[in-house]
Amino acid sequence: MTLSLPEITLIPNNSLLTETPEEGRQLAVTMARLIIKLTQPDEEKRQQLRKIYDNDAMMLIAVGQVVAAEFATIAAANNYWRK
Repeated sequence: MTLSLPEITLIPNNSLLTETPEEGRQLAVTMARLIIKLTQPDEEKRQQLRKIYDNDAMMLIAVGQVVAAEFATIAAANNYWRK
């Protein structure tokens, strides 16, 4: 059985390079949201699940951890914005 995933661009503009740490953080949030969309492509189901994690502190912390991991990758790709 072959798993068919929706076509989603997981790295917008195909680059991790950003001008500032703020842009990097925004990119990290976008990338985290895209992986959730890829994992659960059904919009209705994501809306149903949101009601659950909106009220669960541990799930919200886990979301923050995903964004932090994405941001660490972006920061490294940008040489931590050292010029």
